[in-house]
Amino acid sequence: MKSTSYELIHAAYKAFAAPSIFVVLLIMGCAVGPDYVRPTAPVPETYKQSPDWKPADPKDAQPKGAWWEIYNDPVLNALMKKVSVSNQNIIAAEAQYRQAQALVGVAQAGLFPSISLDVASSKGSATSSKYQSAGVAASWEPDLWGGIRRSVEANKASAQASAASLEAALLSTRSVLAQTYFQLRITDVQKQMYEDTVEAYKKSFKITENQFKMGVASQLDLSEAQTQLRSTEALAIDINVTRAQLEHAVAVLVGESPSKFAIAPEKIEFSSDTNSYKSSIATVLDNLPVVPTGLPAQLLERRPDIASAERLMGAANAKIGVARAAFFPTPLISASTGYQSAVLPNLISAPNKVWAVGPSAALALFDGGARIAASDQAKAAYEQSVANYRQVVLSAFQNVEDNLVAVKLLESEIAKQSQAVTSARRSTRISLNQYKSGIVSYSTVVTNQVTQLNNERTLLTLENRRITAHISLIAALGGYWGDGSKAN
Repeated sequence: MKSTSYELIHAAYKAFAAPSIFVVLLIMGCAVGPDYVRPTAPVPETYKQSPDWKPADPKDAQPKGAWWEIYNDPVLNALMKKVSVSNQNIIAAEAQYRQAQALVGVAQAGLFPSISLDVASSKGSATSSKYQSAGVAASWEPDLWGGIRRSVEANKASAQASAASLEAALLSTRSVLAQTYFQLRITDVQKQMYEDTVEAYKKSFKITENQFKMGVASQLDLSEAQTQLRSTEALAIDINVTRAQLEHAVAVLVGESPSKFAIAPEKIEFSSDTNSYKSSIATVLDNLPVVPTGLPAQLLERRPDIASAERLMGAANAKIGVARAAFFPTPLISASTGYQSAVLPNLISAPNKVWAVGPSAALALFDGGARIAASDQAKAAYEQSVANYRQVVLSAFQNVEDNLVAVKLLESEIAKQSQAVTSARRSTRISLNQYKSGIVSYSTVVTNQVTQLNNERTLLTLENRRITAHISLIAALGGYWGDGSKAN
């Protein structure tokens, strides 16, 4: 049976090969539709917020691949390893990429002939004769006008766009993870600040209570001290809600259940030498490296979302060729060979051999304008993809400029705010001593305590904005670092 099948297929091949070779020679290099040329996009010579840019010279010890390692946080590094294997959005994007790859194979299959084997037994209704048949049929639609090749081109470009989208999803998820993690660490500092403030207010309340019992302080003073204490205790409770929600967000980003995920709080201490809290986030902020921006033109190659938009343009351009190919006749070369007999034992023999071979062509003479509409739609879709590409480029430059100015100015703002915090703490300390001495009323103490707390909260908010802008700048530049290497 094996040799018989081979004979059938070989016979079909001989009948099919001769006309096929001629057609292959005919169609080589022929493909309707425009060849793709990447459209231009507005690219500035320099960044507005970084006019004095020069090539960066980072230290050799600084990591140049996984950009998040520049923050030197082992907990963050461990979390990042889980993103590419556990984050469900990344898994979905990876599956979408594999689908796009498979579609390339589907399109490429149209370039080759299809061969089928058919074995059948039939009984005639009029004569009651029984027939046995076995045969091989082959057909091929020569890609005379390049429609199939344009379809392959479009699917390849779409697969490349899907790969770039996967990289964009990874970059976005990793940057959000880093921002969320550091926000959680700042929340740890804020929690400790509230706890320290509550302890200080408890002492103030105790002093006021004792003075009230002695007849030195008024009922108003006691009420103000109690109000100040209770409201700050409420803030200390509320910050736990924020921290828990941030922890839950990190869990989802690394693909774990929030109910089983935890990040241990840091032990935060106040340093009287530096008049600030000692923490990992403080260390990160004190050692933020300058981000090498590179030339604006390099952004077109760095950003995966730009790469995805550019490849979608290529796919849309190729689909114009697919639509144009529909205006031409569709050729088909078919061949079949086999055996047919009323007696099964003698089926495979020369007298029972049958065969057929021949070309054909089909052309729709009237379709109500469907092909013209399809061609117009393909052209419009390409123009839309060009506009989308240019918009992505413009948005990318906006992202870079926004975060450049944020990183630059927030550093100066934090320096000023730190000075304000130092002054506010000193004012609170002086007013409390004056209150103990009976020089000022407790309202003065309350005013200074509120000012101090507000300034401390503002400082933490600015520090959170600065680390967020620093991470966003790296992401806006495409996740590149140092010598231009890309994060894995």
